[in-house]
Amino acid sequence: MDIVIRRAAPGEYAALGDITAHAYLQDGLLDFREGDGYLGELKDVAKRAGAAEVLVAVEHGQVLGGVTFVPSGGPLADIARPGEAEIRMLAVDRAARGRGVGEALVRACVERARATEGCVRIVLSTQRTMHSAHRIYERLGFVRTPERDWNPIPHLTHLTLLTYELTL
Repeated sequence: MDIVIRRAAPGEYAALGDITAHAYLQDGLLDFREGDGYLGELKDVAKRAGAAEVLVAVEHGQVLGGVTFVPSGGPLADIARPGEAEIRMLAVDRAARGRGVGEALVRACVERARATEGCVRIVLSTQRTMHSAHRIYERLGFVRTPERDWNPIPHLTHLTLLTYELTL
């Protein structure tokens, strides 16, 4: 596998934003239209990169996917508590799926969390239908934390997010 995981470069932000938005839309994970709400957040990689660490998986110069690593709280943390890092917005281009890209991105986040002083745990939220992602998390030792499940849009009861954690 010639896939390299590294920090996203500004010239890659648009490609990663498109991959992330398309992954969520194609997988039926969003009910939003282009330009609305969370879709805009998914596409705005520059904003994420200004508040956290955005990683990309690249092969032969092509962006295959990415993830946002939130090392210790900050504006992009949804569920992280003190001493916890958080994984957000993991996405892999549909054409690159099944090649270990998602797992490599999650592993890179775990390595960064282990290297973060005072970090004892890494957490994440996921939708119920993201079964491939769940398998990655569980294979890497993450465990479900149903007591932390939450809903970003309370009136949409079907949108309760499942949570996982990995104690480092």
